[in-house]
Amino acid sequence: MKLPSWLFALLLLLAAACPASASIYEQELPDALFSQPDMCKWTDCAGVLPGANAFSAREGNPPYVKAYADDGHARTLKGYVFLSTDIVDIQGYSGKPIVTLIGMDTKGVVTGVKVLKHSEPILLVGIPESKLVTFLRQYVGKFAGARFEIGRGESGSAGLDAISGATVTAIAENQLISRCAIAIASQVGVVKEASLPQAKLLPADARYGWQALVDMGAVQHLKIEAADVGAANTWSPYLDLYYGYLNAPAIGKSILGDYDYEQLMGRLKAGEHAIVVVANGSESFKGSGFVRGGIFDRIQVRQGINAFTFKDSDYLNLYSLQAAGAPAFNETGIFIVRSPKFSAAYPWKFVFLGHKIDKETGAKSFSAFDSPYWLPGRFLVGGRPAVEESTAPWRSAWHGKALEIGLFAAWAVAVVFFFVTRDRWVRVAKRGDKRWVSWPKTVSWMIAVGFAGGYELAQPSVTQVLTLVHALFGGWNLGLFLSDPFIFLFWIVIAVTAIVWGRGLFCGWMCPFGSMSEMLYKIARATGLKKLQRKVPMLWHNRLRKLKYVVFAILLAVSFFSMPWAEKLAEVEPFKTTFLVGVLHRSWPFVLFWTLVVGASIFVERPFCKYLCPLGASLALPGRFRLLRLRRKPECTSCHACAVGCGSQAIDDAGRIDQMECMLCLDCMVMYYDEHACPPLSKERKRREREGLPLTPVDKGGHYIPIKKI
Repeated sequence: MKLPSWLFALLLLLAAACPASASIYEQELPDALFSQPDMCKWTDCAGVLPGANAFSAREGNPPYVKAYADDGHARTLKGYVFLSTDIVDIQGYSGKPIVTLIGMDTKGVVTGVKVLKHSEPILLVGIPESKLVTFLRQYVGKFAGARFEIGRGESGSAGLDAISGATVTAIAENQLISRCAIAIASQVGVVKEASLPQAKLLPADARYGWQALVDMGAVQHLKIEAADVGAANTWSPYLDLYYGYLNAPAIGKSILGDYDYEQLMGRLKAGEHAIVVVANGSESFKGSGFVRGGIFDRIQVRQGINAFTFKDSDYLNLYSLQAAGAPAFNETGIFIVRSPKFSAAYPWKFVFLGHKIDKETGAKSFSAFDSPYWLPGRFLVGGRPAVEESTAPWRSAWHGKALEIGLFAAWAVAVVFFFVTRDRWVRVAKRGDKRWVSWPKTVSWMIAVGFAGGYELAQPSVTQVLTLVHALFGGWNLGLFLSDPFIFLFWIVIAVTAIVWGRGLFCGWMCPFGSMSEMLYKIARATGLKKLQRKVPMLWHNRLRKLKYVVFAILLAVSFFSMPWAEKLAEVEPFKTTFLVGVLHRSWPFVLFWTLVVGASIFVERPFCKYLCPLGASLALPGRFRLLRLRRKPECTSCHACAVGCGSQAIDDAGRIDQMECMLCLDCMVMYYDEHACPPLSKERKRREREGLPLTPVDKGGHYIPIKKI
């Protein structure tokens, strides 16, 4: 179906209204910024450390840049500048890192924070990036050794205000800044770093086969597919790597054999650690850096804020594996960690560093693929020590919301329970007693608008459908979908109910914007505007309802070429203007579009839901395969009573219900059992009254129970 010119113009108008000139969304950054020693040649380091005009090359591990005030006669150290991706690998709501430049003076006080690139869709067209800038200003003047917390700070912590509507982004950025600041402050001596106790290894004579080592976690696995780095698909994985800690006698002797293990331990000094790395795949974990400069630039070990890299002097050849059942590998080697900061008793990560090719733009970005390792307790004296694990951003988003989540879940369960038992309610909701259905709907609408949409800012969007589709092709990121508890719960409800009943339960009962639209229509009807309210003629209704499927198809197609453009065009949904940002904070095209859509809702029942909503279209498609349908009588093919009162206009002249368009308001089901309103039932009632026959109850099929069965 050809896209109407007016709709195409509207989409372009919405996209043009998005400020692009100052946006840092998916900003193109030079590869040299991430790889070259002279980092400040490629970005404005002075912008985060006022007063500095000269900068050193990258140094330290993790790397940072020294910032100086140079007046031509003397150089005074002003502080340090560092790039977040050099230190941590924390993802935002988008599943991509928020590239951040941070400045800190010589006393460990943060002097500036600047986001160079982000991929957060909520900051693209929903919440202005100025909100992010305001959020980052809170860190200026705070000591790096303080514990930064979103919300009210406790003793010893610095409380920070979150970004309303983008809490997950704020949590991720807070963790990023906190860990980067403490890492560099510890390294330059501003903050004293607590050293980890060294592992006490149990002597052991046990020998394990390869699979047993893998099963117990003594050998861990890191597999990277070609699709993970944007490379062309091949028959073999990009990298299929195994690694393990060799100092533990049982592990080392199982992998190397007794003689080679003793030889290795004889070469290690006190506090040094040996790690075995073996791999297959189309790429090498060794890279070419060790050939050019004696540095293995593709792998490192990270523990807490410390990153340990390897030189050629830290490498030993490994010619064979002695563990029974060990497969053949193309590459093998032993790497030595020589830092006393490393402790085998505590968790650490093996990290493969490389470049990922963006499928949309073809640009390369620096990426880190890691795998966690914690030596099994059976090899440690006293077992594993207790550790305080870092909290993932999505866990922080759920923390402290127990009451709200409970209320949200209770609302969802109540709606679903009502629908499971709906036959009971619609059969008693006869003429004059429709409150058994109307009140539950009204209460659900009020909760959807006031609590879900207005208070929790939880409005599902087609952008989440697009993200899900791309996740299925490009790798599932559960943390991303868990990032917003209420959106996650909403989608659980949507997934279940759409399969069972179709999209109508969400769209008709729980969607915040749809509920607001319906309530506006009902309020207008109750306040004297009923005479101005109209139904779109069925001929035009049947044509216009297809538009939402066209809009969804366009957004889905565009998303495969450019997700940023798809997210801009998704502003055809007025959801952000209604709940996340507010009408007063949007530019005039958004306000105009919102006014037209909401204004039309006063005179036409749910016009956006019927004709434009791409989210509704995306939910209607799988709803074609729903498990349950609304009941119909044979007489419904010739009776138009239900169609006259159907606000969704989902009942055709033949009495068929278009379940893809039905909002499950249940008005037709109330009439279905009403012996006064349903024409076939009314006819039968009148016949029995004339003939003096008893009025038997109406069965589930919507018919009087035959008299002979009484």
